[in-house]
Amino acid sequence: MQHLMVSIVLMLTLGQGDSSPETPKAKLVEPPVSITVESTLPSARGMIRQFAFDGDPATLFVSDEPIRESDHFTMSFDRPVALKSVAVVTGRPDSSGALGSGTLEVSEDGKAFCEVAKFASGEAHAKGNPHEICAIRVKSEKSLEIPLIIREFTIESEPSLVPFKYPVEIQTDVSDAPEMKEWLEKVARLCERNYRMINEELKTEGYTPAREINMTLKKDYRGVAAAGGTRITGSAKFFKEHPDDVGAMIHETTHVVQHYRSRNNPGWLVEGVADYVRFFKFEPGKIGPINTARAHYNSSYRVTAAFLAYLTEKYDKEIVLKLNKLMREGNYKEDAFKEYTGKTVQELDEEWRSVLSEGAKEADD
Repeated sequence: MQHLMVSIVLMLTLGQGDSSPETPKAKLVEPPVSITVESTLPSARGMIRQFAFDGDPATLFVSDEPIRESDHFTMSFDRPVALKSVAVVTGRPDSSGALGSGTLEVSEDGKAFCEVAKFASGEAHAKGNPHEICAIRVKSEKSLEIPLIIREFTIESEPSLVPFKYPVEIQTDVSDAPEMKEWLEKVARLCERNYRMINEELKTEGYTPAREINMTLKKDYRGVAAAGGTRITGSAKFFKEHPDDVGAMIHETTHVVQHYRSRNNPGWLVEGVADYVRFFKFEPGKIGPINTARAHYNSSYRVTAAFLAYLTEKYDKEIVLKLNKLMREGNYKEDAFKEYTGKTVQELDEEWRSVLSEGAKEADD
């Protein structure tokens, strides 16, 4: 048997099973809750939905169409929270465009909503809620001749809802495959929810990632998916046949965040970093078997991702972050591996392949 799950390799690398003194258990703190923002109104260019909860009162969500009676702006949470307080400010800083007629509503199940406050002078405020909620929305009570403008939500809850540090909106286009509309919308929201994670894994000082991305499915696209600039194109045929392969779109969204401009960056590393984010941060445990006979550091995609994971665990937990910085700034050199680990990339490759082989032998036994 010449295949090995990467998880086995990492277990060997980390020396699991070694005896060590027990350490005191830290108090568990619930992680922040992820949020999905949706609206029946399209966003005006550059005025995206997530600006309504980014902690910056200078940014605004502005709809591209006037408000209708049935329109709403909804924030849904990945899990319920206990609401302590919520405030919403609408309109521009000079108060123009403020919502004069509307309601602030909450929901326990994301379907049925109940009113907790009415808008007055463009603002709505509410304190607490007897039950945990999983959604908040702004809803107009009548049609208006103005766009919906939301300056900022301020929410206190337990656990906390973290404002969008890297606000983004992914617009979808299924004009070539309308039957895939629901699927692509779900995937776009999934990529939006993971945008913070992707950017944290690949952050560099002074870099601002794209805030608007276009995601399209094409019937005549022969590959799986590809990214160019802020555009992602996927195969309608492939995703229709493989609807669970959403990680491919996380991979392409990572390419948008990478934003490498230098031609000196090796393709195997560019793709390896994107698959590292996909398989070790977004969907760990799903990388599949690695062929130990043919695996090399520069095999690209998931094989290179596994190599990077090995280096991360054994040598430098920030090595992907550092390599990304070099590639983003156009300063990548192969010597970087020796600088960060003390060994050449070829020496690291031999070491990693040896660990793979040892793991394969143990798996066979």
